[in-house]
Amino acid sequence: MPTPAAPNETLTVYFDGSCPLCTAEINHYKRQKGAERSNFVDVSQEGTHPGPDLSPRDAMRRFHVRRADGALVSGARGFVAIWQVLPRWRWAARIGSLPGVPTAMEVGYRLFLPVRPLLSKMATRLGARPANECGCGR
Repeated sequence: MPTPAAPNETLTVYFDGSCPLCTAEINHYKRQKGAERSNFVDVSQEGTHPGPDLSPRDAMRRFHVRRADGALVSGARGFVAIWQVLPRWRWAARIGSLPGVPTAMEVGYRLFLPVRPLLSKMATRLGARPANECGCGR
């Protein structure tokens, strides 16, 4: 059974803190109004247990978000879920919720995943730093 977010939280966001690109994006979300009600979990940290329905290995491979009701969403739908709780990003959530758009976004996300390590290296050269230097996700 999925573990719901704590009562005062809207989401639990699982991210790869060993990825500089991922960390930069999550840091951006953390600075947004509304982010204080979300729990950001670096799944690259040893001993992290995202729940019975999400292994640490799977959590490192894709972006995952657990809604307050315990439902786990990943990939493009995970991004839409986080955008829905951040007031400045609700416009993106509305677009991402239009018929057919989540499917198109998921295709784009799946194309992005294989090049994520290369983009992460480029982000590092531009000054991005991982939250966790373990290198587990690369």
